[in-house]
Amino acid sequence: MAPLSSPLSFLLKHRDCLQKANTLCNVVQALHRRRPGAPSWKRDFGAVSHGVSPLLSQQPTAKNYASSVCSSSSDGQDMAERLWSVYNEKKRQTEDLIQVITANAVNPDTIFANNEMSLRDIEIYGFDYDYTLAFYSSHLHTLIFNIARDILIADHRYPEGLRTYEYIPNFAVRGLHYDVQKALLMKIDAFHYIQLGTVYRGLHPVPDEEVIAMYEGCHVPLENMSDFYGKSSHGHNMKQFMDIFSLPEMTLLSCVSDFFMRHNIDYEPVHLYKDVKEAIRDVHVKGILYRTVEADIEKYVCYGEQSHAVLKKLSEHGKKMFLITNSPYDFVNRGMRFMVGKDWRDLFDIVIVQADKPSFFNDRRKPFRRVTDKGVLLWDRIHRLEKGQIYKQFLRLTGWRGSKVLYFGDHIYSDLADLTLKHGWRTGAIIPELRKEIKIMNTEQYVHMMTWSQALTGLIEQMQVLRDPASQAVVEEWIREREAMR
Repeated sequence: MAPLSSPLSFLLKHRDCLQKANTLCNVVQALHRRRPGAPSWKRDFGAVSHGVSPLLSQQPTAKNYASSVCSSSSDGQDMAERLWSVYNEKKRQTEDLIQVITANAVNPDTIFANNEMSLRDIEIYGFDYDYTLAFYSSHLHTLIFNIARDILIADHRYPEGLRTYEYIPNFAVRGLHYDVQKALLMKIDAFHYIQLGTVYRGLHPVPDEEVIAMYEGCHVPLENMSDFYGKSSHGHNMKQFMDIFSLPEMTLLSCVSDFFMRHNIDYEPVHLYKDVKEAIRDVHVKGILYRTVEADIEKYVCYGEQSHAVLKKLSEHGKKMFLITNSPYDFVNRGMRFMVGKDWRDLFDIVIVQADKPSFFNDRRKPFRRVTDKGVLLWDRIHRLEKGQIYKQFLRLTGWRGSKVLYFGDHIYSDLADLTLKHGWRTGAIIPELRKEIKIMNTEQYVHMMTWSQALTGLIEQMQVLRDPASQAVVEEWIREREAMR
């Protein structure tokens, strides 16, 4: 899958970087004064030009600039040479800009804010457990894959040959869509367009021409997409996988499809999807996963030194804290004792297990049940939530509403969306993949290609108005170069 893409304006967001960019603009402007018709940087700095430099608004328009290039050339050969001269000058200027960007790399550990918020106003902190307080080693996904694969063979009578397939760690990423009817895994953007080159049948990519023929283009109608929580209901062919735990499920679907195709076995994609979904569910519901992790906690759970430090600091500053998770108490207790210590419950005002998110935050009909230290459910009616107790199944009994609550989770829909949209809580998304994406963005190769791609795009926009054959041939070559970089 393609790495995270970011406009040049994002890479130039820091103040000192803007100042350096402004200095570079002055140099470029000086070149314009000395050499009429020199290429413009307006495209590259346009998104950050407000308050940076009045020089940027003085650059020539694409039409005027192209006209100046055209007027200085008498024939097709001279025109092509002139365009390549402009191209080389733009590339030289880009090399200077790359040094500025590289010196202002984005910190992978930065906290990104989509809205202004003062932590002074936050009185209550909430946390999910899995992949928020507890992070798991790569062994966990292998475990889920192997257990679900064996369930397919033992309970659903799938071929024994599937045991030859192992989990492939880097095969899938979160957010992909799966066409239940066609057994295709793919990336679909926010505008419902299939990203060509990302469509897989089994373990192999599907040619772009075949994808376009199957879907009569690249757009997927809204009625075929999954619902708000990424689930595929009646009439919705596309299921979106938003959970980190879903990575083994996507890989297993692809591996089984690959096995059937390799052995020319005719199968029904809908049945395959339902069987794999049920097998993955059984891994959790039957407790196989939980018992295996609890038995070898050090193998599967990463030591939570940072989680412990955050919880301790919040507690020392008198903040209220709660934990809400879909996992059972014994599993959470074993992990928290490993990461935080046996007194971990003293840090939390409320602990809620087996919450059944996302419906937990919206369904007021389910009563709470108290859970003992042994995981036994008690029968007494709950009128209020007490510190130090564990409950199964919050808003009505606590009155914790509005912007004084900040809740952290890893699932955009189950953990965060409803809390923000329906209850007004502040939310924080834990996105472990972002660190890898930012590190890619900071590499010299990515910065070079992204910056030159932006510059080349501006050059194409300026010169595409030239209609003579020689100019069109040069512009078409630039377009091919840009597509190759993308």
